Amino acid sequence: MKDRAMNIGEKKDVFAELHDVWVRYNVKWILKSIYLKCYEGEILGIVGPNGGGKSTLLKVILGLVRPEKGSVQLFGRMPDKRGGLEVGYLPQISHADRSFPVTVLDVVLMGLYGRTGFFKRPGRSAKEIAMNMLSRINMADHAKESFGTLSGGQQQRVNVARALVSKPKLLVLDEPSTGIDTVAQEEFYELLAEFRDELGISVIMVSHDIGVITAHADSVACLNTQLHYHGEPDLCFKPEVMEKIYGKNLKVMIHDSRCVTCYKRHEDHD
Repeated sequence: MKDRAMNIGEKKDVFAELHDVWVRYNVKWILKSIYLKCYEGEILGIVGPNGGGKSTLLKVILGLVRPEKGSVQLFGRMPDKRGGLEVGYLPQISHADRSFPVTVLDVVLMGLYGRTGFFKRPGRSAKEIAMNMLSRINMADHAKESFGTLSGGQQQRVNVARALVSKPKLLVLDEPSTGIDTVAQEEFYELLAEFRDELGISVIMVSHDIGVITAHADSVACLNTQLHYHGEPDLCFKPEVMEKIYGKNLKVMIHDSRCVTCYKRHEDHD
């Protein structure tokens, strides 16, 4: 995995690029002078404290927030509707009404509305595409079940299927492991790695949990209003970087060879 992270920029196209981006709300700067690239086939983790600008950074990449200074390119051009069809977005888990009458299949079909139209009834072809994606994540047997009855881990897998069913080039995730247990988290991140390896998609995901992200990303960007590090996951734990991101007296849980699931993952990718 380390070799992949070091060489990825030498071989791949740039899918998302920010050049000297500044964003502020009222008088407070949320992002200052951000330079960032995400390459084809890369899992980029963005970590930092709450309020550090992570979600705002995603919105800038998606074209939902315009920077006051600097430029943003998505697939080599400014974010636009055409580029939006090539991006799958998974926001933070919402606490939706579990009694809301929507099936697992319905949720995945929502990912095709950008291409089929929101008010157009999904046809046989769309349903076949959605079922194939559910099969891909081992959730086809749950297609007719109510989405609200699923566990947190199952819901997140279905949400990923919804984001991927339109075959985007880039998947953008905001705190994807919130509310799901450790085992489900490991399965979720392994699923992302499989899609990266098999489909060549890129993933940008933000999290406040630096220990988890560094175990599963190809590269990591450490953000607290400014980017204080961007590179190999293992090298982001330098004391001077951690102090700028999280302040002093920080304790970090690091996934290493003694973590069974992490060891298995590195063994599979070596």
